[in-house]
Amino acid sequence: MTTPPAVPDPSAPWLVVGLGNPGPEYAANRHNVGWMVADLLASRIGGKFKSHKARAQVLEGRIGPPGPYNRRVVLAKPLSYMNLSGGPVTALRDFYKVPTANVVAIHDELDIDYGVLRLKFGGGDNGHNGLKSMTKSMGPEYHRVRFGIGRPPGRMQVADFVLKDFSSAEKKELDYFVDRASDAVEALVIEGLERAQSTYNS
Repeated sequence: MTTPPAVPDPSAPWLVVGLGNPGPEYAANRHNVGWMVADLLASRIGGKFKSHKARAQVLEGRIGPPGPYNRRVVLAKPLSYMNLSGGPVTALRDFYKVPTANVVAIHDELDIDYGVLRLKFGGGDNGHNGLKSMTKSMGPEYHRVRFGIGRPPGRMQVADFVLKDFSSAEKKELDYFVDRASDAVEALVIEGLERAQSTYNS
């Protein structure tokens, strides 16, 4: 596995992908937390998502202060279902000429407690269908911002758990955690993985 550069190449664009399922019935699901983070990042950049022929909504913009830490970013929300995310992501990567190492997937993670973040580069998919599809399409060497949702209670099936909305108790802190995940994405793109990990992998 290749390691990403310690400091990102300022001239290379980034593709930041919020994973989720399209449609209002899925909008508030745990599985759609990647979309929630992407929406907040879009509001920070100051723009609206537009339809792209790659079956995705995209927003082009810049992240970071003027000067050497300013990065060109393409934010995306695939409009395929989660388990088919790889097609749109790979098409966008090729269209915008983004190095695979500059692709960031924001996704829900069952094996991490609710609200906890873990940033990593490469590795397995841990049973996540969105990552599985992306890895099948372009290999595993991209960044992940993993947003903890915890395990399902009792005997609830994983599929039922991730396709349910956050609980009322979780919703009280959801905005804060989504905000923090957005900060983590910005830190990753601007400062590189190691520095972002040292701040947010806690």
